[in-house]
Amino acid sequence: MQEEENCAPTTSCQSCDGAESCDADTQRKHMDNRLAHSLSLIKHRIVVMSGKGGVGKSTVAVNLALALAQKGKNVGLLDGDIHGPDTPKMLGLDGDRPAASENGLEPLVGPRNVKVMSMGFLLPDDDTPVAWRGPMKHTLFQQFLADVQWGNLDFLVVDLPPGTGDEPLSVGQLLGKPLNAVIVTTPQDVALLDSRKSVTFAKSLEMDVLGIIENMSGLKCPHCGERIDLFKTGGGRRAAQDLEVPFLGDIPIDPNVVWGGDSGLPVTMTEPDSIVSQAFEKIATTVEESILKA
Repeated sequence: MQEEENCAPTTSCQSCDGAESCDADTQRKHMDNRLAHSLSLIKHRIVVMSGKGGVGKSTVAVNLALALAQKGKNVGLLDGDIHGPDTPKMLGLDGDRPAASENGLEPLVGPRNVKVMSMGFLLPDDDTPVAWRGPMKHTLFQQFLADVQWGNLDFLVVDLPPGTGDEPLSVGQLLGKPLNAVIVTTPQDVALLDSRKSVTFAKSLEMDVLGIIENMSGLKCPHCGERIDLFKTGGGRRAAQDLEVPFLGDIPIDPNVVWGGDSGLPVTMTEPDSIVSQAFEKIATTVEESILKA
């Protein structure tokens, strides 16, 4: 069809004058073209996953993206949690809205020039729930990847919701290969059981599992300086050994992490010399080296 031949790969169907004359199959082809073009500009894709909620996965995704950007890399961060988008608040971008152009949406620019997109930017307020089923989520991810102007990126970090449901399946299918996965867990047994499922799930989708991160791994007592293992310790390393995947490192509990997430000032920016920030920096280096060696 003439419209298909003349359609630029970066132009969204919503802004195309000839879109109304395109049938459903042609519009799907246009979407596939835009998706392929967008992904061709992204060198490496990393999904941050967890088997259950409450393990600090979003905190890891945000600070991993910032740590990679600190190394001089062009980084994008996609908040894949449609029902509970926390990334805008954690980066001090809550309340902001993306600008629209004829080619789609412009991502927000966060600290260290990290490009950010989230469902949170599109909702009228923080109290509005998103009650969507799987097909609508899949379409949204298509648009987030194809119609958001990410540009040239060294890394796109995707913060996925916990579990192995619609969102991880859709993103795993849309991002293509190679696709790298980082699994976040905490030391207690119930978290480790679910993180093991995440590793198996990632492998079943032919993702390259970069390794497991053990978050909330010990607390340094502010009075005596001794380490307190609130949630046990070492479980992430043991799970990595059992599943034959790398152990990327552990991140201790630090009240500044909570404060940073709530204030929109991540700990890797406010406390760059802290133990937590050094742990993120080391993990970012390991992740980058692992990807480049593959």
